[in-house]
Amino acid sequence: MILANAFCLVLFVDEILRSLAGPPSPPGQDPHGWRVPVDCVRANELCAAEPSCSSRYRTLRQCLAGRDRNTMLANKECQAALEVLQESPLYDCRCKRGMKKELQCLQIYWSIHLGLTEGEEFYEASPYEPVTSRLSDIFRLASIFSGMDPATNSKSNHCLDAAKACNLNDNCKRLRSGYISTCSKISATEHCSRRKCHKALRQFFDRVPSEYTYRLLFCSCKDQACAERRRQTIVPSCSYEDKEKSNCLDLRNTCRTDHLCRSRLADFHTNCQATFQSLTSCPGDNYQACLGSYAGLIGFDMTPNYVDASTTSITISPWCSCKGSGNMEEECEKFLRDFTENPCLRNAIQAFGNGTDVNLSPKNPSPPVTLPPKTEESPALPDDINDSNTMYDTSIITTCTSVQEHGLKLNKSKEQSLCYSETQLTTDIMPDQKTFVDQKAGGSRHWAGRILPVVPILLLMLAL
Repeated sequence: MILANAFCLVLFVDEILRSLAGPPSPPGQDPHGWRVPVDCVRANELCAAEPSCSSRYRTLRQCLAGRDRNTMLANKECQAALEVLQESPLYDCRCKRGMKKELQCLQIYWSIHLGLTEGEEFYEASPYEPVTSRLSDIFRLASIFSGMDPATNSKSNHCLDAAKACNLNDNCKRLRSGYISTCSKISATEHCSRRKCHKALRQFFDRVPSEYTYRLLFCSCKDQACAERRRQTIVPSCSYEDKEKSNCLDLRNTCRTDHLCRSRLADFHTNCQATFQSLTSCPGDNYQACLGSYAGLIGFDMTPNYVDASTTSITISPWCSCKGSGNMEEECEKFLRDFTENPCLRNAIQAFGNGTDVNLSPKNPSPPVTLPPKTEESPALPDDINDSNTMYDTSIITTCTSVQEHGLKLNKSKEQSLCYSETQLTTDIMPDQKTFVDQKAGGSRHWAGRILPVVPILLLMLAL
């Protein structure tokens, strides 16, 4: 009888511990209740596996068909479907540029987010995952594959060197020859097919690595012949120019009727929108993200290009103007300036041509810090040290390296906070990927720790 009671008690305690540990997380969520970001194709599969989500998603797609947002939200069933889907993995899903099912992914994304926007947005959020790579990664790969850096010899024609480097790579050579052939005029009287030309250009820029395509698009030039070669990279007579320039807002509206073009334009605005809150005028000081978004626009109605062969200034524009904008002229000019007078885009192109990446240093650079004898207090670091994902002040690196080599202990100061491990620095590069602490799980472990010591006492009482 005593043994039976003891066995029941053990089972009871085990059930308590299991309940405190909490139930397993459902698909699409992490153990802390936060939705794990997934691509929209996968999010659609997760939604289809849940009857409530699947039915609401079908309802929303029917609501969006041929209706504007206000008409859709006037229907209570449509509004309820939208509210339910905001709690599903579909709401946070993103796509990868060039992924196998990119168009399907983008269609799923916009089927949700077109219902969330209030009217026609001037800037739309990018449906693509954030870019975490830097220009320095492109430079490293370019030097490995071609044996030279983008700006090795100041006297050479960098655009010609870029074409030679492309010809040494079978994939780059094949796809480049393909779009040049497709985009060239068939005869003096018969023009090329712009639709086929754009498709060939998209294939080239989506399938050829950036270390080749960037060198063709953003090569630095010292003479007009080089600058003209750069302008001719996309065969503008077919892919870019037309008899007349359309209105820029009309061109934007045409672009937004296509999921791919709309997504690439939103991505360009997200990554190249000039900001004066950063050293480079680029969001996150990431030149690579801006240049990638620019290249992603080539091959669509919004294809941008150099407006001339100038060697002293860089001016980029789509083939459009603000003529005939009426009372929308101010909005049109603002849209056009995001190309023609964009300091982020201009700085990014110049940085690539010069073979330089973002170099964030302290606002008031201090001389290198030398560690004093152990008996003295370590010198304090300046208050305006600029935290960077790419480069750190040499004085900080010297201090951290010396401390690690000599096994010294840092004072609890800003000096200590800057001596992180490589793993910690890598984690900090991706600010969107947050690490959350499960407070509930911590509480479960706390209660479990208090219950376990009581178990032997209860067993002893049963035995007596």
